[in-house]
Amino acid sequence: MKILDRYIIVKYLSTFFFCLLLMTAIVVVVDISEHTDDFVKSKLSAWQIFNDYYLGFIPRIDAMLFPLFIFISVIFFTSKMAGRSEIVAILSSGVSFRRFLLPYVVAGSLLSLFLWAGYQYVVPRANKKWGDFEKRYVDVNKGQNVNTSYVTNLYFKVDSNTYANIKGYDTVSKMGNGIYVQRFSNNAMTGSLKSLSFNWDTAHTKWKLNTVVQRKLLPLGEELTRNDTLLMNYNFRPIDLRKDDYLKDQMSTPELNDFIKKETMRGSENLSSLLVEKHNRDAIPISVLILTIIGAVLASRKVRGGSGMHLALGVILSFLYILFSRFSVVFATKGSFSPWLAAWLPNIVFALLALYLYKKAPK
Repeated sequence: MKILDRYIIVKYLSTFFFCLLLMTAIVVVVDISEHTDDFVKSKLSAWQIFNDYYLGFIPRIDAMLFPLFIFISVIFFTSKMAGRSEIVAILSSGVSFRRFLLPYVVAGSLLSLFLWAGYQYVVPRANKKWGDFEKRYVDVNKGQNVNTSYVTNLYFKVDSNTYANIKGYDTVSKMGNGIYVQRFSNNAMTGSLKSLSFNWDTAHTKWKLNTVVQRKLLPLGEELTRNDTLLMNYNFRPIDLRKDDYLKDQMSTPELNDFIKKETMRGSENLSSLLVEKHNRDAIPISVLILTIIGAVLASRKVRGGSGMHLALGVILSFLYILFSRFSVVFATKGSFSPWLAAWLPNIVFALLALYLYKKAPK
C-alpha cells in the first residue's frame, strides 16, 4: 500500500465515521423528542430504555442510512481534495484515474462487506429488540384497543398431504384455540384431528393439544380416538404463526431462508415481501461500493461551486436512489414484479450510471 492509498483510505474512513456518529446523534435526539411521552408512560429507567430500545434502534437506523452516509462522506472529502488541487497534482504525477480510484474501491469493499455481515445477523437482532419495545410500549399508546398479538382464521399447508386450520392464536402467550388438521392421499381424505385448545410446550418443543379427537377413515368405516392431551411434532413453530410487520426483519438470514422454504410450500401470500427482504440483504451492501465510485468520480472534478455543488448533487442522487428502491419494492410486494429484480434494479441502474460517469470523467 502506497502513501496515496493510505491517505485516501484514512480520509474515507475518518470522514465516514465522523458523519455516521454525527447523524446518529441527531437522529437519536429527534427520536427522543418524538417518544418522550411513550418513555414516560413505560415507567422504565433511562438505562432500561437505552438497553431495550436504543441498542436496537441505533444499529437499525445506521444500517438503513449506511449507503447515504457513505455517499455524502465520499463526496465531501473528495471535493475538498479537488478544491485544494490535490487530485490535479496526483493525476499530473503520472497516476492514472483508474489507479486513483483503487483505494476508494478497497475502502468501499471493506465497508460493503461490513454492512453485509451486519445485515445477516446483527441488524435482525437489533430489529427484534426494537420491535419488541415498539409493540410493548409504543403501539399500545396509539389509541388502538385491538389485541394485535391475536391472529384468527389461519389456514395453511403443513406438508404435501396435510392442511391445518386454526381458529385463533395468541403470538405472545403461544396459546390457541380450535385447531383442525386434515390428511389427504390421492385427493381423498384419510384422516383428521380436532382439538379445542393448544399451546407450545417449551420443555418438549412440541405442540400440546387438549381435548383431542382423531378420526381415521377406513375402507369400511372410520376409527375414532379421543385423548385429553396429546403432544404433536408438527413442522410449524410459534414464529411461523406470527403475521406482524416486524417478523421478516427480525430473523437472521439462515432463519429467513428456512422460513421462506416453509412459506413457499404453504403458498403464503406474503412470499414476495420475504423474498425482497432476502435479496435486499445482499443488494444494499453492494450499493455501498457503487455509490462510492459515483461519489469519487463526481467530486474529483474541480468546479466553481466547490463542495457545496457536489453535496447538492449527491443529495439529489441519494434521494433518487432511495425513491427508485422504494418504488421497486412496492411493485414487487403489491404487484407481479420479480422480488430479485426489485432488490437489484436500483443497483443495476446506478452501476450503469457509475460506468457512464467514469467514461466521461476527466483523466
